[in-house]
Amino acid sequence: MKICVYGAGAIGAYMGGRLAQAGADVSFVARGPHLAAMQANGVRLVTEEDTRVVHVRCTSDASELGPQDYVIIALKAHSVPGVIEAMQPLLGPQSAVVTAVNGIPYWYFHRHGGEFAGAKLQSIDPGGAQWDRLGPERAIGCVLYPAAEIVEPGVVRHVYGNKFPLGEPSGEQTERIVKLQEAMVAAGFDAPIRDNIRDEIWLKLWGNLCFNPISALTHATLDIIASNPATRAVSRSMMLEAKSIAERFGVRFRVDVERRIDGAGAVGAHKTSMLQDLEQGRPMEIDPLLTVVQEMGRLVGQATPIIDAVLALIKLREQTAQQTRTGHAAQPSRAATAEPPREAVRAA
Repeated sequence: MKICVYGAGAIGAYMGGRLAQAGADVSFVARGPHLAAMQANGVRLVTEEDTRVVHVRCTSDASELGPQDYVIIALKAHSVPGVIEAMQPLLGPQSAVVTAVNGIPYWYFHRHGGEFAGAKLQSIDPGGAQWDRLGPERAIGCVLYPAAEIVEPGVVRHVYGNKFPLGEPSGEQTERIVKLQEAMVAAGFDAPIRDNIRDEIWLKLWGNLCFNPISALTHATLDIIASNPATRAVSRSMMLEAKSIAERFGVRFRVDVERRIDGAGAVGAHKTSMLQDLEQGRPMEIDPLLTVVQEMGRLVGQATPIIDAVLALIKLREQTAQQTRTGHAAQPSRAATAEPPREAVRAA
């Protein structure tokens, strides 16, 4: 089984390293000092149990690797559109694309059924490039619950969690997803196959939607956001708006809002990925977590006043951070005005 992890940062290198330890033929596409360190010394995986060095083929050029059985996209979701063409050498006729990204994936409406079947979401897939070039038929959903961090180039520390739910857009138990699950389980992961992976995607997104931008705006950790009455109330309002939208598309939430907030608070003094990105001068993952929910709300005529307000604030925060980094005033984007695309582009 040939598996390429495209974007072998913290979580990607953790997944890929464990898969390689279990015997899979794994390769990494990465960049910068982290790539150089892994090429020279392997990837060092630090867990509570032990520290192990795993040697995996690493490159910045996917054309060196050839077609894969599975391409695990472990990039931040907003980075994917910029590397679609670079991924093409990895894709053969039978290659599966495993979207191990936060937020709503490009294939969301593939084999969805109903009025919006085949719709392309412009906020996460401008012009339908991922849909057209990666292909929704290749997609397997994967929801990320663990957390990991790059302690130094080539060294990845597992922070918490071991669960990676998987699912076909159709809900079927295909041969390819069963084989992927077997590889994940052999690597020590909890990888249940869901017959409706979209429910799992929304459950994870439900928290990311509010906790991430609130943390970036306030610099507060999860325990504080969940326990402070004001930020808890904002979180609740955003989640209820999102719940109304998701349910219009057939999603079922297996926990209620209060339990979801309490679960986030129980993680403790954890900085969200959006806050970490802000502090480290990286682009924040805004469109896959907020703008897309706004867009989906417009598709069904659902107002999102609280999401709109928080989206406008976090977009402006991103622009002012960019201005600080570059010394130039950033131009407001379309998304910064909280005006969403009016409709999704249908698949041909």
